[in-house]
Amino acid sequence: MAWNSPGNNSSGKGPRQRGSGGLDQLLDPLRNLFGGGGTGGIGRWVLLVLALWLAANSFVLVAEQQRGVVLRFGEYARLLQPGPHFKLPWPFERVIKVNATSIKTFGTTVPVLTSDENIVQVEINVQYRVSDPHMYLFGTRDADAMLAQAALSTVREQVGRSPLDTVLGARNALAVSARDQLQASLDAYRTGLVVTELNLPNARPPEEVKPAFDDVNSAQQDQDRLISEAEAYAAQVVPEARGQAARVRATAQGYRESIIARAQGDADRFSMLVTEYQNAPEVTRKRLWLETVQEVLADNRKVVGGDSRQLIYVPMDSAGNGGGGSASQSPPLLTPELVVPDQAQDAGAREARGPRPTGREEVGR
Repeated sequence: MAWNSPGNNSSGKGPRQRGSGGLDQLLDPLRNLFGGGGTGGIGRWVLLVLALWLAANSFVLVAEQQRGVVLRFGEYARLLQPGPHFKLPWPFERVIKVNATSIKTFGTTVPVLTSDENIVQVEINVQYRVSDPHMYLFGTRDADAMLAQAALSTVREQVGRSPLDTVLGARNALAVSARDQLQASLDAYRTGLVVTELNLPNARPPEEVKPAFDDVNSAQQDQDRLISEAEAYAAQVVPEARGQAARVRATAQGYRESIIARAQGDADRFSMLVTEYQNAPEVTRKRLWLETVQEVLADNRKVVGGDSRQLIYVPMDSAGNGGGGSASQSPPLLTPELVVPDQAQDAGAREARGPRPTGREEVGR
């Protein structure tokens, strides 16, 4: 029998029996699809891998905070917004993603010379973001480094135009001017950046002269405190002085009106007295004399004298003054010696003085 005749399988190795295993059942459809592992099957595998690569390379997903810059053969083609997009596969097109919403920060401390030739250490804090991804990537070589240099130059220029007192105590206006100038410089340099905030949080003198500057700051604080105290005192005193002045003016006005009214009343009374005097001179004269004596005696002490040279003091001041006096405040009593001098001394004095002229001698002559 021939060695290859059917049924002569002495070694026990025969052709693979179909359906002998579960793995073969799974792999058989793939072998049939790609030609059972021949050259045709390898080509089909290559085509499948190429198709998968093209599909993956043609799809791009841009995140919410990103913007995609599409380059076609190295040249800017378009800008992709957030979301899924399709593009030509590499090497035809490629996408550069730029974070356009996050805030970036640049901060440093730099010594600056002021307009009055003083050196001060100024702290700079700049916050910015990307406004134009295309210009950010291709407008300049390094936009972030350009912003740092422009910020230093702008702050030096603004501080160099201001005196030291302004730099130490009034930096808000300097920060606003520096931010506007920095934004103008970034636009001119085509950086694609926008400045959201520029602050000068601190400005201090160099350490070598710090004690002297501390003394100056203390003096400035003392000046501000004294000014505040003076303004508070003025706010308290001025209204009081104005009220007192208004009160004095009102009193003076009332006094003026009362004096004018009294003067007018006296004038009217005098006019009436003139009329009465013309009608009855004796009666009017006696009445005026009595009123005058009454007015004079009403304000004086009352002394009653007798023939026996005894003086009696009548305490009527309390009644005349409204009862405000007291017995202890009454004037002392007048003794007879004080009121009536000695007759001998009086006669001697008269003889020394001579006769008293009566005025009739001149008439007799």
